[in-house]
Amino acid sequence: MQHLIRNFCIIAHIDHGKSTLADRLLEITGTVDKRIMKAQFLDQMELERERGITIKLQPVRMKYTVHDTEYILNLIDTPGHVDFSYEVSRSLQACEGALLLVDATQGIQAQTLAHLYLALEHNLEIIPIVNKIDLPAAQPQKVSEELIKILGCALDDILYASGKTGQGVPKILEAVIDRVPAPKGNLEAPLRALIFDSMYDDFRGVITYVRVVDGQVHTQDLIRYMASATMTHALEVGHFKPQLASQKILQAGEIGYIVAGMKQLDTARVGDTVTLQQYFQGKETCRVQALSGYRQIKPMVYASIFCKDGSDYDALREAMGKLKLNDASLMFEPENSKALGFGFRCGFLGLLHLEIIQERLRREFDLDLIVTAPSVAYNIFTNNGDTQQIHSPLELPDPSSIEKIEEPWVKLDIITPKTYLGGIMQLVNKKGGRPTGQGIEYINEQRVILHYEIPLAAIVVDFYDALKNVSSGYASMNYELSHYETADVIRLDILVAGERVEPLASIVYRKEAYYAGRKIVAALKDILPRQVFEVRLQAALGSKIIASERIAPLRKDVTAKLYGGDVTRKRKLLEKQKRGKKRLRAQGKVDIPQEAFFAVLKKE
Repeated sequence: MQHLIRNFCIIAHIDHGKSTLADRLLEITGTVDKRIMKAQFLDQMELERERGITIKLQPVRMKYTVHDTEYILNLIDTPGHVDFSYEVSRSLQACEGALLLVDATQGIQAQTLAHLYLALEHNLEIIPIVNKIDLPAAQPQKVSEELIKILGCALDDILYASGKTGQGVPKILEAVIDRVPAPKGNLEAPLRALIFDSMYDDFRGVITYVRVVDGQVHTQDLIRYMASATMTHALEVGHFKPQLASQKILQAGEIGYIVAGMKQLDTARVGDTVTLQQYFQGKETCRVQALSGYRQIKPMVYASIFCKDGSDYDALREAMGKLKLNDASLMFEPENSKALGFGFRCGFLGLLHLEIIQERLRREFDLDLIVTAPSVAYNIFTNNGDTQQIHSPLELPDPSSIEKIEEPWVKLDIITPKTYLGGIMQLVNKKGGRPTGQGIEYINEQRVILHYEIPLAAIVVDFYDALKNVSSGYASMNYELSHYETADVIRLDILVAGERVEPLASIVYRKEAYYAGRKIVAALKDILPRQVFEVRLQAALGSKIIASERIAPLRKDVTAKLYGGDVTRKRKLLEKQKRGKKRLRAQGKVDIPQEAFFAVLKKE
């Protein structure tokens, strides 16, 4: 049976048609009934459908017959955005082949290259496909030339298809069967299954998604998770249709799931190896060697998450554990703030990743949250020789004790038409970037790749939007962490009604502090609601106020009830109102809406 299995995934830049092609594959193989078929069928979350992007990898098992032989095709649909690249890397390790999808109207983009290099690292068989050939603006010949130059393949190796109309999709299925090698696992060896994803079900507990590398696992087998040393029974095993479909056995080469009935969220970690407990008894232990697993992911952006109601902390802790189970790239640790109480300091792969996690906590767990302004990690070197890494402006020590501060830099690749080259170079230079030794690399006569180094803090916020604006939407980017360099930065505090608001604090370049402070308080003036008392908004460097704005109080017309008489009656009421507002100004509290925390980011 193993020679009839093909494991493959779809990789591409965002919006190049992965989910649409997956829909056609499901239709042509008859995996999903036409009555229940809908667009983006494999995107299970409501959030994915609303935004039109894939957030989570999704496996599905299909069957397809060629020359009277029925093959089992295990497909994993992957995200395209850089913030979810860890989902792609985990999918690749569970497969032997990859469909490299390129939009016929846009050509090769930054994430196309990033995913391609990942697939080549895993020695996957690459099948290049030019998609969306039905569009009037399609240029399949031009895109084919780009693929030949980048991939080094022959013209005959490239397939042409339309995920929307289904044109060329049967040839893709045949190419998967012909080109993607069958898995090479040993059916007689001890069970070794790699966990590439997991989820939590309220009734069945932790459900692990596995690629069986060697051996086999039956329902009711006594299994062991090697990293956590947890022993339990496999209550159910099966595959994906894409809904869970139980079967009696999972064998080497197959992709499926295991339901173990565990309620402990930290027992089944992504990258762990599942085996049978019997190999850990007596002399059999040495026969099982754990699989290599995955590289430890490094967060790019950090932010703190708190509940508005402090009593919801336990619910937040449970929710974070369940999300971590479903999203292995999420990092978090407990944190305590004097102003906001107990919460979690979290690491994300980017701002979109942060937005998705925040929205999932609200929707799936019904939590009312406060999310602080995101920041990057800084290395702090003190005068006494100590070194520490901070992830929040609040952790910055006394400036007098700091010898130097280092900030993270990234390697930035931008693919763009030559027409926008000048504007993009000006944008990157403005953000503090500098070209690397590779400089400008030509894909063809019209399109180039720019190679830069740039501070991470300069691109995580609004750089992507600025890049799209300056290039009329044609440029794309990809980045990866490179190294740390010395930076002249300082903590900028924001005071609202005379009180420092910890979540609004940020780390800024010293030379830009005054400009950033003015922009932040001006933005807050438009966001914060008016109160019955005057609200002062101030930006401060230590004890020095560098910018200030005023939100005028709401005014009740206390003299409206007067219909005549001496003017002293009117003055008496106005004086009484004035004293009340003065008292409120000393005692009043301002409720900070979530929009205010992201206003800190928009300094330009």
